[in-house]
Amino acid sequence: MEILSSTPPPPHSLPLLFYCDGYYRKWCFVSRTGPAATSMAYSAKIGPSILSSDLSRLGSECVRMMGCGADYLHLDVMDGHFVPNLTFGHPMVECLRKSVGQEPFFDMHMMVSRPEQWVKPMAAAGANQYTFHIESTTNPGNLIKDIKESGMKVGLAIKPGTTVEELAPWANQIDMALVMTVEPGFGGQKFMDDMMPKVSWLRSQFPSLDIEVDGGVGPDTIHKCAEAGANMIVSGSAVIGSEDPRSVIAMLRTVVAEAIQKRSLDR
Repeated sequence: MEILSSTPPPPHSLPLLFYCDGYYRKWCFVSRTGPAATSMAYSAKIGPSILSSDLSRLGSECVRMMGCGADYLHLDVMDGHFVPNLTFGHPMVECLRKSVGQEPFFDMHMMVSRPEQWVKPMAAAGANQYTFHIESTTNPGNLIKDIKESGMKVGLAIKPGTTVEELAPWANQIDMALVMTVEPGFGGQKFMDDMMPKVSWLRSQFPSLDIEVDGGVGPDTIHKCAEAGANMIVSGSAVIGSEDPRSVIAMLRTVVAEAIQKRSLDR
């Protein structure tokens, strides 16, 4: 493993480390609090939302974001029914995968009315994670099973109006929980501070779960997300619209990584 930080580590910890688990590039603090050094069960990951990019140059924009240090790419799929807007489907994902290669991790945010319908097409197109909304299905258990059998990781999302308790029964069967911090379907909305108790509750109940936040997240709101316990950060215009996306991604990651370290030392 390559040590990327030259800053002296805080007491009882090792420096920030970088490694790859085959899906994400990970940034973790490693704790010395036990008899042997062990890594955190979750890590800081930053995923630009490519819907905020120039869609006429989507392939090159994805390559640019990965080159600026993104850990994964967040792709918003909207069907015009579950949410009013319409974006793209699996044919575009297949073309994008061919264009950018196998390395980028595609986190598919499926804002669709029938998520069961698109599991196999998205898997065949090259998606890595299939994140569906609990509000969109009557049988989350079967859908989770189908996604895993298709070779993808499972994400489960909740709208602002959905209680976190509705997600909780499935938390041990999924790879990631997504707490929306705006209403899904539209960009440019104001970040909802009152969603942070959901993140805090999930982190307290499921300490090793990847928890993602999406909507209005950027340098002005990242501290609230990190302190609440989110470790996967979706950011659209704040990253892609920046004159220096590399610096913004690095800043977001550092804030989250420091919050993860603080949480581990407070145990």
